[in-house]
Amino acid sequence: MDRTEKREFIAQLSAVFADTSFVLVAQNKGLTVADVSELRRRMRAAGATYKVAKNRLAMLALDGTRFQTVSPLLKGPTALAWSTDPVAVAKTAVEFARGNDKFVILGGALGTQALNPDGIKALSELPSLETLRAQLLGLIQTPATRIAGVLQAPGSQLARVFSAFAKKDAEGEAEAA
Repeated sequence: MDRTEKREFIAQLSAVFADTSFVLVAQNKGLTVADVSELRRRMRAAGATYKVAKNRLAMLALDGTRFQTVSPLLKGPTALAWSTDPVAVAKTAVEFARGNDKFVILGGALGTQALNPDGIKALSELPSLETLRAQLLGLIQTPATRIAGVLQAPGSQLARVFSAFAKKDAEGEAEAA
């Protein structure tokens, strides 16, 4: 990389850090190309980005952002992952780390809050953003269906009463004839 490419890379990474809510730092020492490709595919499917960056350039990009707390983690062969949905990144990284001992989660940051590997694991155990949205929608819709059921109940009860009277009248007329 020449100087202009480095400046562009730092500017792009700084813009990413300004827009995202979560950054994960992992050690990728000894991963094969196939392993990294698989991890990138999983991250992309989760709506996240996984990038191996030179530590010096990443530190320059982190400077002045709310994610400065991850700078001390950038030692050795490291990679960054980020997304607007922090749970998706954490879940994907933790699942991949379970199956591959060469991928080690070093920590991360959720906004200004620094997270250690245990914090990342705890974050991965939370329900995803889509799951939370579905649960919220279910909670909102539940009272509406209950109200509809309550409003329909008197009408259906009246219909059953009228039906019973009609049957009784029909039986009475049949006996009289």
